[in-house]
Amino acid sequence: MADENSVNQAEGEQQVENPEGAQLGIQTIYAKDISFEAPNSPEIFLESYKPEISVNLNNRVKDLENDSYEVELQVTVSSKIEDKTAYIAEVKYGGVFGIKGVDSEVRGRLLRTFCCEQLFPYVREAISEAISRGGFPRFALQPINFSALYQQAQQQPNQQEEANA
Repeated sequence: MADENSVNQAEGEQQVENPEGAQLGIQTIYAKDISFEAPNSPEIFLESYKPEISVNLNNRVKDLENDSYEVELQVTVSSKIEDKTAYIAEVKYGGVFGIKGVDSEVRGRLLRTFCCEQLFPYVREAISEAISRGGFPRFALQPINFSALYQQAQQQPNQQEEANA
């Protein structure tokens, strides 16, 4: 087993190598934007809190130099009580990941799944903290299956092509 995979750590960077020469490294993870807004406070706290909550998820990949890629994961949670906005919490975390020795299809999958999975715990905690500090009950962002979302996104262009044919 020790021959199959080795883990190298140097200067705070984690890197995994396999025998075929493929490498995946986490160079850094950081908060890009954390915002919270409660536009109808304090009056909203006087109402019965039976919210309608919506969650919006986005990710973005940016190609950097030297086999490095920035991945951003953004989550926006909105809470409404009837027609009034109770709060809007938005968190965007980024990470720089090094990927070498894999074809573009595998790299795309890693960037949209594995890298987002690494950012998700940071986003989840920041969303929960922002909402509770705003005076509202803690919100537990449910786990997200990034692999299923990636597969779904890959199938959508094919379904659109079939519909247009």
